[in-house]
Amino acid sequence: MDFEDKTVGTDKQADGARDGKVVEKGLDFKQLLTNRGFQVFFVALALSFWLYWDGLAEAVLRWELQEEYSHGYLIPLVSLFILWEKRFQIAASYQHPSWWGVPIIILALVVLLVGEVSALYVLIHYSFILLLFGLSLAFLGSATRYTWVPIALLGFAVPLPYFIEVILTSKLQLISSQLGVEIIRLCRIPVFLSGNIIDLGNYQLQVVEACSGLRYLFPLMSLGFIGAYLYQASAWKRAVLFLSTVPITIFMNSVRIAITGLLVDNWGTEMAEGFLHDFEGWLIFMACGGLLLLEVILMELFTTRQSLRQAFAVPVSVSAEQFSRDSISPLMFPKPVAVCIPFLLVALFGLSSLENREEDTTLKSAELVSFPLQLGEWVGRDDRIQAEVAKKLGFTEYVMINYQNQQYRPVNFYVAYYASQRKGVSPHSPKVCIPGGGWEIARFSRTKVDQMPVNRALIRKGTQDQIVYYWFEERGTPVANEYIKKWMLFKDALFLNRTDGSLIRVTTPVMSDETLADADLRARAFIRLSRNKLSQLLPARDLPVNSQSIENQSVDSLSVERIEGAQ
Repeated sequence: MDFEDKTVGTDKQADGARDGKVVEKGLDFKQLLTNRGFQVFFVALALSFWLYWDGLAEAVLRWELQEEYSHGYLIPLVSLFILWEKRFQIAASYQHPSWWGVPIIILALVVLLVGEVSALYVLIHYSFILLLFGLSLAFLGSATRYTWVPIALLGFAVPLPYFIEVILTSKLQLISSQLGVEIIRLCRIPVFLSGNIIDLGNYQLQVVEACSGLRYLFPLMSLGFIGAYLYQASAWKRAVLFLSTVPITIFMNSVRIAITGLLVDNWGTEMAEGFLHDFEGWLIFMACGGLLLLEVILMELFTTRQSLRQAFAVPVSVSAEQFSRDSISPLMFPKPVAVCIPFLLVALFGLSSLENREEDTTLKSAELVSFPLQLGEWVGRDDRIQAEVAKKLGFTEYVMINYQNQQYRPVNFYVAYYASQRKGVSPHSPKVCIPGGGWEIARFSRTKVDQMPVNRALIRKGTQDQIVYYWFEERGTPVANEYIKKWMLFKDALFLNRTDGSLIRVTTPVMSDETLADADLRARAFIRLSRNKLSQLLPARDLPVNSQSIENQSVDSLSVERIEGAQ
């Protein structure tokens, strides 16, 4: 690279003497800024940030709002620090730009457009990281082998999609609750666990989403990755250091839950609230970091016996002094980067056009509030969801009604409608949420009710059994499989410019004087009856030509079903 400079240094070099002045080789940043090749790269980088501005702003917003990602502010700074420490090594290894960067940049732009059309931020974020890798390859060529790790590190600042976050939260809640209860029992305190509710007799503790351990997991995994990169040791030691962050997080979060339970059992529920509870969380995270250091000390104690100071450093094979003596290649004009600038401009123009593309919905709202409280023999009463829970679920509107028939058999009917499922906002799967309420999924299957795909779950809490049916209505199409639902969401966002959808759930208990088959028949009969009215309220796949004809068609099909059932 074409870097020559009067650098800070005290050692004179004879080969640098010119006109009676001693000139030492080094990085000349002033000359770098005036280099045409670097200016082209800077223009491409500026266009990239402009192109991804909305996606990056959303990531920063989630760093601010969600404590799980508050470490995101530090990740770019750590990446820049590593790049700065490797600046001499990058310059010394530079030879020429690489054309392999062009297809990578084009692929990143395609992923960006797909992410914008389907409104999936996770695609936008990872495509930005891929674009940075492509730009590094197009500008630095083979020297990218020293930049890819700092670029990959940015992946730990990317917030997970909401549906993955919900699944992880639910799993970690249950695992941490179970381990925490076992630790409490080791202290010879009687305790009962129901789902994520810890019953201590006089007090009950609920392990909520905030206590699932994600607040420790993501920052600790980032710390583990950085530590593994800086760890001057063999590959297996680095792998152990990074992979151990997951069990350490789960164990220490369980310890925190156990400590909270012990404090509450002795001094009351105020021990699980306020400053003490938050301070306890900080102590546990510091303990997690301490366990990582202890792990390194133990590995070194039984192997190479390095000290911590020797074990951790940015791996740099070319120092400032070595760089000043090495011959370096001049910085070439990066033609691959110049070729990619028109692609960036086209993508920028395309995204600006997409911003004016409003989502097409057949109805602005589903009008679920008009769902009848009487359906045949069924008479219902409205039920409500707590405001805080409703905010987390993120639906546009919902209806939840408790019905009873003439034999006093109950059915709970719940529909959550989302006018837009863009940017990861979508229904929470009952399969994920049910265990959190203390229910065990005893049996799960995918079946059909009159050719309509549905999920059927037998859930159990103690001696109480319930039958749960649920499915998704995706723009007029019933779907049971959640992966097919995700594919349809992407496809319809791309071709129909629609992402509206609903979750429908029907739940009925198995009464003491009836069989499981009786409760199952009751739930299926209610699904048939309610779907007729529900299909009139939820947006269809196509604009309805005549609502009366649709209603007549639904009634006719329902009559046929009842006749077939009677036969």
